[in-house]
Amino acid sequence: MGVRVTTGSVADEEKAGFWSGAVSRTLVPIEVRPLTGLPFDGLVESHRLGYVRISTLEADAARLSRTAALIARAPLSEPQVGVGVQVSGRAVLEQDGRRAEVPPGGLVLYDTARPYAVDYPERFRTHLFHLPRRLLGVPERDLRHASATAVGPAEGCGPVLLPFLGVLAASAHSYPARVGDRLAGSVADLFSALIAQLVLARAADEPGTPNAHLVGRVREYIDRHLGDPELSPERIARAHHISVRYLHRLFEGEEVTVSRLIQQLRLDACARELGRRGRTGPTVSAVAQRWGFVNPAHFSRTFRAAYGVPPREWRSLRNDDAD
Repeated sequence: MGVRVTTGSVADEEKAGFWSGAVSRTLVPIEVRPLTGLPFDGLVESHRLGYVRISTLEADAARLSRTAALIARAPLSEPQVGVGVQVSGRAVLEQDGRRAEVPPGGLVLYDTARPYAVDYPERFRTHLFHLPRRLLGVPERDLRHASATAVGPAEGCGPVLLPFLGVLAASAHSYPARVGDRLAGSVADLFSALIAQLVLARAADEPGTPNAHLVGRVREYIDRHLGDPELSPERIARAHHISVRYLHRLFEGEEVTVSRLIQQLRLDACARELGRRGRTGPTVSAVAQRWGFVNPAHFSRTFRAAYGVPPREWRSLRNDDAD
């Protein structure tokens, strides 16, 4: 069932607060400060597509802020990753000390677990896609590097991602649950690819990091061969014509070792696939094998250590949460 709220029938002095409350209930708690002295006018329309929440906001010029205080008031709420697709009007998003200017037709990624603010200096229309951060299967470090980065319609993943998201936002209300579940899985995969592309682009642009490009190539190689049970530091080093010792030195500045990164990415991929509601497909053991785990017992122990529950219980809990 969808949600549609407008300020049309609300008293002028209450419009901004009313719209702020509607957005906060639909997405995440935010503060809204109108940027004109005129009575505020706004609309919120939202639909659920599997575990993805797709919302359209249209309103007068305003600043939307998610402050540390608002985040602290709901410490148990699940962190979400958001992608904003700017339909009309400009947006300027600030997070983690970075500032992204998003023109009409562009997109920007942000993390609701950390403070951010968005300025819309003129009347605007935007599509917002929110999904649980855990389902993307990306390291926290990569998400921090990718947030507050604008992507234009002709840049990186933009030519593929933007048309798809535009059509999805317009038609989200029309899909049956089973189709919606599968489309949500596609959204998660595309957002993971977007983050990987943004991280690699940022690493290549950062000055003073001569090894950043090689680290990026290694990460790409790991992503491409993640399902190969033979993937190991030795194989990675051979593929890049470096020693295993030098490979480990490259990752001294990273948050995880090479071996731990491989395991973490495999577990995240399994968790993401097992968490997709309504999927009647592969068994737990088939999912584990697809992502490079050859021993089911070892996979179950490792998964439980990382997520606190066995993989079968994880699948059951995710399905229950989504109902």
